[in-house]
Amino acid sequence: MAKPKVFVFAPADPTGNAHKMLEDAGCELILGKANWDTPQGNNEDEMAKMASKNLRIVAKFTIGVDDVDVDAATEMGILVTHGPTESNWGGVAEGTITNMLTLLKKTRERDRYLKTTSGWRDMKLQGTFVGHREEDGYPGITLGIIGLGRIGSRVAKLMRPWGMKMIGYDPYVPDSKFQQFGVERAKDLSTLLKQSDVVTLHVVLTKETRHIINAETLAMMKKTAILVNTSRGYCVDEKALIDALQNNKIAGAALDVFENEPIAADSPFRKMDDRVLISPHMVSSNYGSGLKTGLLWGTQSVIAALKGEVSPYVYNTEVIDQWKSRFGGKSIL
Repeated sequence: MAKPKVFVFAPADPTGNAHKMLEDAGCELILGKANWDTPQGNNEDEMAKMASKNLRIVAKFTIGVDDVDVDAATEMGILVTHGPTESNWGGVAEGTITNMLTLLKKTRERDRYLKTTSGWRDMKLQGTFVGHREEDGYPGITLGIIGLGRIGSRVAKLMRPWGMKMIGYDPYVPDSKFQQFGVERAKDLSTLLKQSDVVTLHVVLTKETRHIINAETLAMMKKTAILVNTSRGYCVDEKALIDALQNNKIAGAALDVFENEPIAADSPFRKMDDRVLISPHMVSSNYGSGLKTGLLWGTQSVIAALKGEVSPYVYNTEVIDQWKSRFGGKSIL
């Protein structure tokens, strides 16, 4: 019997352990052209030629599955699995707060002023006091969190001791979760946008969340507010955001993700001033983290699927019954 083929779109395990696990299980590996530094890899035509009508699983080492047509996979009875590792989503939460505070506290501007001038203090570089003060009743800022999943909840947990008002919008989580993390539930998205001094996005990319931030929703935000996006680039209409920033409709933005990555050399974001903070989709990249657990989960998921078993990391859980009827208990290893 021919060995089952496993196509690895972007080899990401420097130890080689994941590949060895697959090979030891009896798989034939086909390595793709993409890697972490160069996300572009084999094109759709190339991958279509490799596809099989008996495709069982598409496994991701990372949390996001927006680069997979999950609806099509579900319709075809294919499992999609992912790796929601704390080293990944926890790093995103920490990076979100870092970006927010960098903008609010004018950290870069103060540093640059001392390094490039002979002056001492530029009083135009006033920061924002973030938390509530008991002494004089200063209320602090209002933090608006769109999406109260793993990342949004961790942001709220980390910021709660600061004493600021936190409001959230997520129609898919119960009131109990809002209460658990000290977040007031906004009755709708527009309410959150109108009240927040910082709006931070923590949603998966779906038809519903694609361009959830657009010209209309940006117009609802305060002119003094900032936007933070560490979720997915297509959640924000970049043309609308560029217009809002260039015309001072909002005060600033921190972006780790973009509609097209890498962003073009002539992207307007590359030329903007300190009101805009950008990074190359690596907010979760930290020493001591990485994809270790995700690599293991993804590899285990592939081996399980080829054995006719369902792994615990399935994203499109609604397909499980259909998948079992096709492949359940049918091992090809």
